[in-house]
Amino acid sequence: MSGRARLAVCATAATLMASCALLPLVDPATWLFQAAFLLAVQSGVGALTRRVPLARPLTVAAQALVTLMMLTLVFARQQAVALIVPGPEAFQHLGTLLQAGTDDVGRYSIPAPLSDGIRLMLVGGVLVIGLAVDALAVTYRSAAPAGLPLLALYSVAAGLAGGGAAWLWFLLAAAGYLMLLLAEGRDRLSQWGRVFGGAPRAPGPDLATGAVAPVRTGRRIGAVALGIALVVPLALPSLDGGLLDGTGRGVGNGPGGGGTISAVNPLVSLRDSLNVDEDRTVMTYRTNTNETQDLYLRIVSLDDFDGTAWKPAQRHIQEVPKTFPAPIGLGGDVRRSAIQTRISAAEWYGQDWLPMPYPASKVDISGSWRYEPVGRTLVGDHGQNTRGVQYQVTSLMVQPTAQQLADAPPPPASLKREFTKVPESLPAVVANTARKVTRGSANQYEQAVKLQDYFAVSGNFRYDTQVQAGSGSAAIARFLKEKEGFCVHFSFAMAAMARTLGIPARVAVGFTPGTPQADGSMSVGLRDAHAWPELYFEGVGWTRFEPTPSRGTVPAYTQSDTPGNDLPVVPRPSDSASAAPSTAPSASESCSTQLRKLQACPSESSAAAVGPSDDDWPWFKILGLTLAGLLVLGLPLLPMLWRMRVRAVRLGGHGRTEADVPAYTLAAWLEVTDTAWDHGIAPEESQTPRKAAERIARLGEFGPEASASVHRLAAAVEQVLYAPRPRPVTGLAEDARRIEGALRASASRPARLRALLAPRSAVRVAWSTAAAWTTFRTRLSARLDTVLRRPRPSGQNP
Repeated sequence: MSGRARLAVCATAATLMASCALLPLVDPATWLFQAAFLLAVQSGVGALTRRVPLARPLTVAAQALVTLMMLTLVFARQQAVALIVPGPEAFQHLGTLLQAGTDDVGRYSIPAPLSDGIRLMLVGGVLVIGLAVDALAVTYRSAAPAGLPLLALYSVAAGLAGGGAAWLWFLLAAAGYLMLLLAEGRDRLSQWGRVFGGAPRAPGPDLATGAVAPVRTGRRIGAVALGIALVVPLALPSLDGGLLDGTGRGVGNGPGGGGTISAVNPLVSLRDSLNVDEDRTVMTYRTNTNETQDLYLRIVSLDDFDGTAWKPAQRHIQEVPKTFPAPIGLGGDVRRSAIQTRISAAEWYGQDWLPMPYPASKVDISGSWRYEPVGRTLVGDHGQNTRGVQYQVTSLMVQPTAQQLADAPPPPASLKREFTKVPESLPAVVANTARKVTRGSANQYEQAVKLQDYFAVSGNFRYDTQVQAGSGSAAIARFLKEKEGFCVHFSFAMAAMARTLGIPARVAVGFTPGTPQADGSMSVGLRDAHAWPELYFEGVGWTRFEPTPSRGTVPAYTQSDTPGNDLPVVPRPSDSASAAPSTAPSASESCSTQLRKLQACPSESSAAAVGPSDDDWPWFKILGLTLAGLLVLGLPLLPMLWRMRVRAVRLGGHGRTEADVPAYTLAAWLEVTDTAWDHGIAPEESQTPRKAAERIARLGEFGPEASASVHRLAAAVEQVLYAPRPRPVTGLAEDARRIEGALRASASRPARLRALLAPRSAVRVAWSTAAAWTTFRTRLSARLDTVLRRPRPSGQNP
């Protein structure tokens, strides 16, 4: 195999090995077979265009064009011209698929289902990375920069996936890159002949290249480097375990109790839970209070508002304390009671945050958990989640009065500064509507209740998941105009409007209390997933409000009889109504792309919706069909591939000692005669090399340079055949390639295609096979004859 062909194969292999880091993100992983096949076609197109040869930019352009056509054939053939040529409709369809894939990435938790959009993103992304790697490493002969796209591919995948097998993906990606570097180094060294001779070796391919020592040294260096990268971090505590630590992806930075919590959006879990066809049980719990209508199971608070979405801010986390500190802002005169709740999560429900009543004061749970003090939440560390966990929570049932909330003093300046931030991109209509709705309020409590009443009663909002609420910074403004949405819209809008009024606000995500069971327990299902705003009042702390109509329960302290307050009494749903599963219509059928960008689509849970079906093909069938397809497509190309391999071997970087001269010279001459044969000039064994050179030059219509090359090569062959000590002749490979170019230039286009795809000299394979078979039969017959004629010892029966 030639050096450039070896580089192309290694570039393709390196891209696929780095792409394996994407496997944990999607289930099933059958997309990798499709990506591998298309990547091989892309690499093959690059090899063919480099042999033409085309200019380097044209080679990359040809590969990009073929890649686009392949993606069109796979993903948009019905919209394309002749199934493969992309037109405006095909581009539009591909854009729609990419948008749908982007939305699906936000909708589903890992592993996500293999939708058409996600499949296009994965396969297309791998092909783009593969094109960059092939262009840098093979076309432009610079393998080192090719590590940048490989690193980008691995980093994105590892950052999203992680898990116990993260070290394996790193090992594969690093090994692929090192293999690419070694292939480039071997190719460069082969162009200089034998650089490191070393001790005498038996003849072989490595001896021919003369690059044995550096290649082996490079392999050893690569192995040592990988070992250092994997093992040494284990001895460095500051690196927290290294790549071999399967739990190294935790949200903290290890047992020291420090670290941060990343801004992963838990709304994915909320959106995946609301509209499943089957309301699967998420958890069951028992509590020692009968007032379960206000026992919301809170997962996490979203306090970072960027104008487009709410998400958890990056917070420092620590070891779970035995007893939590007193809730911030809670005064001693507010009525409260301690309750005990024992919770059992379902085996299939995997959530990084721990659902529990707010505010919790103590949690008894086993496993690797960390405590985030600002939100008073527990988050799993080192891959810990809620699957099948059982735990007990001691929490406070805080019951402030309306008067206590109305008399609340201003919040601390630092807290107000952090939790009243609104982005400049927030439309002015949000603040204007907030001021209009709360006009005449005597205090922030009255403003909060008026906002709640505006959404729940007086504003004529409708709870409906089949909405077109828009996206981006104008999403809340459009929601205020359309007045249709569900819990995410209501909680987002009320929290944003409260912040414009100077009221500290955030959004909580979790579950409503659930449904009472006959045995006295409570059952919480997927449809109980909910989001609600929390507003801060000094002396009471973070306080729940319920602006979403027909969901949850309206807190008693928001039904104010404060003197001078003309707020209407908001009807409070009964306990039985609040505990029943939601009967809201499903939005999974008509949720818009814009609403998905708002991160407000109630969609089917990946845990409930993604699973093996009767129509899913097992992996071995897919693999078998893929191999069969490769075989069918590869069979017609076998003669061409054989000739490419033979040419690379014959004209490769051979040694230049006297012992190498005969074999090298005769191989170059045989390559010239076979190339002439491929172009229609059949060899004549009876002619001398000089006569054969004259015939090839005449029939091939050679120019002066090509004629000189073929005669120079013939003279070298005659010296090998007749001279007692043949001398090395330089430039034979260049002469042979110059002769090949002259033959190709003088041939017609059909003749050139015939010489490329169906070379006549490929018949030598059949001759070699027949000769090998004849030799085998002769030796076998001789062996059998020897055995049958061997004399037997006396006394043995024949």
